[in-house]
Amino acid sequence: MITRGTGESLEVFLAERAPQLRFFGGYWAMPGGTIAAEDAAEQGGSDPEDEESTLQACANRELFEETGLMRHQLDPARADREALRTQRRRLLEHEARDETERGASPWRQIVAAAPSPPALRRLCRIETPPFAPVRYDTVFFHVPVEGCAAGTAGAHPDVWDGELTQGRFWRAEQALASWRSGDLLLVPPVIILLEELAAATDFERFVHSLQATAESYHDGALHKVRFSPGVVLAPLKTPTLPPASTTNCCVVGHEELWVVDPGSTDHREQRRLLDLLATLTTDGQRVAGVLLTHHHPDHVGGAQALCHALGLRAQGHPKTLERISPAIPRGAALTDGARIPLGRSPDGSLGWELEAIHTPGHDQGHLCFRESRYGAMLAGDMLSTVSTIIIDPPEGHLATYLKSLERLKSYPTSTLIPAHGPAVRDGHKLIQKFIRHRRQREEFLLRALAERPGAVADLLPRVYGDADVRLYSYAARSLQAGLEKLAEEGRAAEGAGEWRLTKR
Repeated sequence: MITRGTGESLEVFLAERAPQLRFFGGYWAMPGGTIAAEDAAEQGGSDPEDEESTLQACANRELFEETGLMRHQLDPARADREALRTQRRRLLEHEARDETERGASPWRQIVAAAPSPPALRRLCRIETPPFAPVRYDTVFFHVPVEGCAAGTAGAHPDVWDGELTQGRFWRAEQALASWRSGDLLLVPPVIILLEELAAATDFERFVHSLQATAESYHDGALHKVRFSPGVVLAPLKTPTLPPASTTNCCVVGHEELWVVDPGSTDHREQRRLLDLLATLTTDGQRVAGVLLTHHHPDHVGGAQALCHALGLRAQGHPKTLERISPAIPRGAALTDGARIPLGRSPDGSLGWELEAIHTPGHDQGHLCFRESRYGAMLAGDMLSTVSTIIIDPPEGHLATYLKSLERLKSYPTSTLIPAHGPAVRDGHKLIQKFIRHRRQREEFLLRALAERPGAVADLLPRVYGDADVRLYSYAARSLQAGLEKLAEEGRAAEGAGEWRLTKR
């Protein structure tokens, strides 16, 4: 966290990540990186268990690599601006090489004769919640530019085009206002830090409050994970299908809050959700009700407990309300196109609402919800960012599912939030990926049938050879759905327990 100034004039440096990056491409973040071999080596043979010194070394190296700021007191003959730019270029070129061809890092040579700088102040440590296949355990340090060497571009961060594309200083409330207006993409942990900073009366109170928040996350509190303004993503442990282990419960709204898919049957998870809702309603906000994307247990498992705890009613498609437990208090049925008012949006805009979109195929009563201000799509089990979607006949119907995907693609969508896995910024790209995957799987099936007829058990390893054998029972259901689609189209038929292509 690079800052300049003090008091009300304090500003934070943020940098835009290159759009092509897999991890938060196009989002603004604080400069940083991951521990490298030279970070432990820089300590001059220090104990490899000394994590703190390694983290400090990593922070200083990444600071120079990404912004050109140097905290080591180098020999003046080596610390002029052009000399440091040359050294930084060497470091970046080294990092760009293939790992097997890198050799020794030039960073060791750059700081070899320099005394280690004073320790950076640790602000907090935050780990990605367990909804993502890749989780980041991140330590945030404070770097006042006033404490950096004056020879490095006048102690001003200098972003070079690469992993980062541009950077600038922001006041915390200025950056948050741009985020709320939809003009700035911020990575979720940075939103947490900026909100803590904007709310604090001075920097010391900010640090104290931030550390308390981070400690609460470590102790099990749900993070305020926001990929889009007005939507808090709360992954809860549920009895869902592997590789997922959680279902994303979402809290949508700013003044009027709606809880989408409280799926956990675990009373500890239900308590975590209630605690999160308590933090989201400290300034007069109101929890208005529960929305259900569909009736599967990992989406409705906590609905009864939540409704009874807060006096709420659950709304969903008529087919969903018919099939959930009668103990769950019911509200109005939601048909395709129904709109749920949300009150004012985070930037104060009026007319904010959720639109229910009927998307059968995975489940007959499946609904997606799209919010109108920022274009975020709550996609339920139509898509996932950790696995494919199982189409399980007779409830699941592949042709219908594909039509629903095509329909979703027709909606302007910014952030797409699935029920399982992290959100993605380019929703249309993910939808197209799922459509393409289904077409490819159908091609595999047609080739297998062209080679020889077979029963599902025989076709399974030939069509799903790339799948984990432990998941074959689930793959078999999707294979059955694919065979039934071919039969409906007159391209395959079953006889004597075997499926074969039909002559056309």
